[in-house]
Amino acid sequence: MALNNTYDARLQQETAVGAGAQILLLALLGPAIGMGPAGWLTGLAFAFATWAVLSRAVHRSRLRSFGPANRVTLGRTTLVGAVTALVADSFESAPPVTVLVALTAVALLLDGVDGKVARRTGTSSALGARFDMEVDAFLILVLSVYVSTRLGPWVLLIGGMRYAFVAAARFAPWLSAPLPPSFARKTVAAIQGICLLLAGSELLPAPAGLAVVLLALGSLVWSFGRDVLWLWRNARAVRPAPARPVRELVPSGR
Repeated sequence: MALNNTYDARLQQETAVGAGAQILLLALLGPAIGMGPAGWLTGLAFAFATWAVLSRAVHRSRLRSFGPANRVTLGRTTLVGAVTALVADSFESAPPVTVLVALTAVALLLDGVDGKVARRTGTSSALGARFDMEVDAFLILVLSVYVSTRLGPWVLLIGGMRYAFVAAARFAPWLSAPLPPSFARKTVAAIQGICLLLAGSELLPAPAGLAVVLLALGSLVWSFGRDVLWLWRNARAVRPAPARPVRELVPSGR
């Protein structure tokens, strides 16, 4: 028991360091760009929420070590928190697009690093996979909010689709079944961040930016639709056959 408490204390320290790094980045970034109250409050709320949720998750996971891959994901979370603060601040004043694009680009580039580190160091875990997925999903949601201020609310479908899928699984449990690995699904997921980053960077003409986001949304609808269809068919295939009436199971003797 004492050894488990020691491991848990070390893990909690790692999550606290992540929250501290998030606040430090805000302290460096905020004065440099003149961040307003909305950005500060959002960034601090993100840091606190991440620490609270992650601390609970590592406590329940019973991990003995946070691991190098999770440290990479935690570093990426810090960048996502800064992007979130900038997007929130954009509703009050024009954001520094260069800074937002740079932070987002680094966060997207690091997306594939944590998985490779986990495989090479043999530290893959269910917590790490879920942590990575949630950070990816939240970054896409934040980018969708940012781009929607230029192209319209329909862009929020990109960031909200995964959360709608999770909510639907509460009412249709068959949606919670594990999906087989898919390179196409991973490719579509990666495309979302790249397309939203391009659209928000102001590097493309308006029609090109619109086309890129439509491409992202179309590919995402296709990917989710394919997965939902597979889950539905799989649920029907494993559904037990209805019981035969008792009178059909008793021989008539005639």
